[in-house]
Amino acid sequence: MTVTSSDTTSVNPSTPALLGAPRGLAGVVVADTEVGDVRGREGFYHYRQYSAVDLAHARPFEDVWHLLVHGDLPDARRSAAFAAETAALRRLPEAVTAALPAIASAGAGANPLAGMRTALSLLGAEHGFRPVYDIDADRRRADTVVAAAAVPTLLTALYRLGKDLAPVEPREDLSYAANYLYMLTGAEPEAERVRAVEQYLISTIDHGFNASTFTARVIASTGADVAACLVGAVGALSGPLHGGAPSRALDTLDAIGAPDRIDSWIRKRVLAGERIMGFGHAVYRTEDPRSRMLRETARRFGGARVEFAVEVERRVEAILAELKPGRELHTNVEFYAGVVMELCGLPREMFTPTFAAARVVGWSANILEQAQDSKIIRPVARYVGPGAPAEVPAVA
Repeated sequence: MTVTSSDTTSVNPSTPALLGAPRGLAGVVVADTEVGDVRGREGFYHYRQYSAVDLAHARPFEDVWHLLVHGDLPDARRSAAFAAETAALRRLPEAVTAALPAIASAGAGANPLAGMRTALSLLGAEHGFRPVYDIDADRRRADTVVAAAAVPTLLTALYRLGKDLAPVEPREDLSYAANYLYMLTGAEPEAERVRAVEQYLISTIDHGFNASTFTARVIASTGADVAACLVGAVGALSGPLHGGAPSRALDTLDAIGAPDRIDSWIRKRVLAGERIMGFGHAVYRTEDPRSRMLRETARRFGGARVEFAVEVERRVEAILAELKPGRELHTNVEFYAGVVMELCGLPREMFTPTFAAARVVGWSANILEQAQDSKIIRPVARYVGPGAPAEVPAVA
């Protein structure tokens, strides 16, 4: 595999030039992809050839799922068939269902995302997932669909069991988003809430080679099975610097508390060099298009909470322009995602798991693409320790 940087010419992984790669591999190109792209300077991202935001406005979640794993948008007949296929896979094998209470109660501070790592491994074993290296493209695709269809069932069951509530059985007559909310709350959700959550899910299905997607691809490059790839991705997503920020963005709103405290609260943190959760992105140098869409979604609900969030956004940008001129810092997807999920009745501990319920489809598409390449991902590191070789001292 040739590794390149967006700011340099192509280099071979074994050459010294690569050893000067930027921290976190920022800007380094490690693979070609047809899944999608993020154009940070333009404030635009797409799934295959379609704008992700346009898809969120125009299509249901299942159609975008089909686009990612099959490569095209389905017509009405194939859309209905794929929705029925995935809905039929929502029920869990008996062995997995039986193990969930123990998984949900394991350890202090157990949470649905942590539990899903164990549950996904068991799910893969029960379905007989084999290494992607040993199976054909159709079987790989089938394994990803089986796993992705089960993720909402796993997450909601683990959440409810952790609250001493009985899991809610999935329904095949509901859409992916509607069924997710139904299994979470036990009540059939309102259409407005379903559509808002569905738009959030679509907007977060994929987003370039983020940490969890890259983790999934690295594992896929070893030829491991789909469950192993997804478990690794979930582990990466669980980190607070990746998928753990939606609830923290709401914590910011709670900490400010009232409109007359916005300026003083923000100024204090900016001058102290502290990070304001929900603002800034590693890729975008303009407004995050996901945030813009979710702001519109939040405004459809209206109310004091939404007005307060909009005012906080306005004042943060104004104060940053004053105190840090020339620095572009806008709301990212987490800021309004938290507002929208709160409006739709999701508990904060389910914000990041809900992110995972969307991103599992993007991970799946990237696993399938990576599995077509038999070359293992194996970068190099720059050694900066004591000089070697050194004489090994004798035991005194």
